[in-house]
Amino acid sequence: MKVAVLVKQVPGWESLRLGPDRRLDRTGREPEMNPYCRRAVSQGVRLARETGGECVVLTLGPPSAEDCLREAVACGADRGVLLSDEAFAGSDTLATARALTAALHRLGSFDLVVCGRNSVDAETGQTPVQIAELLGLPMVAGVRELTLTGATLQVRAEHDDGWLRTELPLPALLSCAERLINPAKAGPEERAAVPGSSIGRLDAAALGPGPWGDAASMTEVGDTRRTAGTRLRLRYAGDVDSQVRKAVRKLAELGAFDPAAEPRTPVPEPGPNRGGGEVVVLAEEGRDRLTQELLGRAAVLAAAGGRQVTLLGQAPPSPAVAGAWGADEVRTITGSAAERDIAEWLAEWCSARTPWAVLAPSTTWGREITGRSAARLTAGLVGDATDVSLGARGEPVCWKPAFSGDLVASVTCRSTIGFITVRGGALPVLAPRAAVAVRGPDLTVVPRHGAWATLREYDDELGVLARARAVVGVGAAIPPEDYPLLEPVLRALGAELAATRKVTDRGWQPRARQIGVTGRSVAPQLYVAIGTSGKFTHMAGVGSAGLVLGINSDPTAPLFDSVDVGVVADWRDALPRLVLALEQHGVPRSFAPLPRGSAG
Repeated sequence: MKVAVLVKQVPGWESLRLGPDRRLDRTGREPEMNPYCRRAVSQGVRLARETGGECVVLTLGPPSAEDCLREAVACGADRGVLLSDEAFAGSDTLATARALTAALHRLGSFDLVVCGRNSVDAETGQTPVQIAELLGLPMVAGVRELTLTGATLQVRAEHDDGWLRTELPLPALLSCAERLINPAKAGPEERAAVPGSSIGRLDAAALGPGPWGDAASMTEVGDTRRTAGTRLRLRYAGDVDSQVRKAVRKLAELGAFDPAAEPRTPVPEPGPNRGGGEVVVLAEEGRDRLTQELLGRAAVLAAAGGRQVTLLGQAPPSPAVAGAWGADEVRTITGSAAERDIAEWLAEWCSARTPWAVLAPSTTWGREITGRSAARLTAGLVGDATDVSLGARGEPVCWKPAFSGDLVASVTCRSTIGFITVRGGALPVLAPRAAVAVRGPDLTVVPRHGAWATLREYDDELGVLARARAVVGVGAAIPPEDYPLLEPVLRALGAELAATRKVTDRGWQPRARQIGVTGRSVAPQLYVAIGTSGKFTHMAGVGSAGLVLGINSDPTAPLFDSVDVGVVADWRDALPRLVLALEQHGVPRSFAPLPRGSAG
């Protein structure tokens, strides 16, 4: 088997933190191979060895990215290929995908292309999808189990709040989740010992006329803005009892336990359609909360621009419900449930209708469909946005978290049609309006690329954290055998449990519970961070929380720069006292959790 592995160099992720100026401190931080890509290298090497084949590792980046290739070869890869040229500067995900695809074509045919699930400096996961589309390959994202039988792969993959079991024929593309296989790692001496002849180089000229880099990019990064507010960063002197009592008292004064929900902004009433392209929302089956978030924002954008909102989905809500949420028209997609089929159809449909924007959930389903469609149309795709607004020229402006947890950057599409995936929980749910959408004719997708066999399993519900008024987030310092100790505070607050990336990567919590840059955003009235150092990579996901309480025994932990109230104590000592203090304030009686299934 001939295997190609695509890797990326990222900043030294685990050591990054914000400096005193609240900017990313890169001092002394050496770049390294993306953690998910380490799994891809190990998997590619294993398959090549088992089948008597070859494993070739490619990366696009500056000359320093050669170190990733040396590490891959030191871990068993046969050779590495570095794509490096000033002409590649400014590449967005589509331009990167086009360059890597051209390199793969130049190197010959491969039976399997393996990538990391995503890079830890961005959660988009777009590049593998777009490479798969440009190569004309089936793909599965987030693979955790893999078996090769002849020319068929049997895989089990992590998908948001559940699992996908499927078979697919070779050639194919896979992206790797954590725990698929032990990561490839080699020290400086092992990397230095790799002969230079093992590393090939390709520049832009070797790949063809292009365009490449910024000239091939369909998205553009613009201004940055600060996220709402700065945390109070309060801490109190005294023993654990005193700190906890004062913390709860202050949180109560600030309204952390106020059961009265703020009045929601209503969905705008339908207005005249002045043309200029419709706002399309893709509804994933079983994701009503995400659909409601997207429709509310789509209705706001449509009202400002005099456009219509069209909802497309395999099992969309009824016209009455969809209309109340913001849709003007509802159309059902029939014929095939395969993402690749839907993406091919959507690209053709968009080419004929030229919508103003296509909004989709930032789920595995939404990413594959929009990623493939955008690649087919050479259109802009902004992934994992946390907000979408109307620009000065009437264009959609997407906002994405920047490396500083206090900043978001604006991204716009250069193409006529803009594809946008939006992070669940990032947009507010608007109060329903009194309107009924028109039911349009069904849209039939021609089945061409369906998987051979598919079984979906669910181990969580993606909307749980979005509905919760209180969320308790835990880090790797709390092992799963100690989770029962968290139950009293979860009950006292009516809270849901969330986690950092380290926790979900270890399988201690489902990925649907992961908060941060590479996870989800949440906006509860109160977020309680326990057992985590509080790096911005996690705390960026709670920027919209009303108030944040942090508990850590290390007074120098970065957590205390990102909370409203901090308690310096061992969590085992603090939690029983926190429960007692909450009871003394009557919190269990006044701060009941939202009922299961609530949309608000």
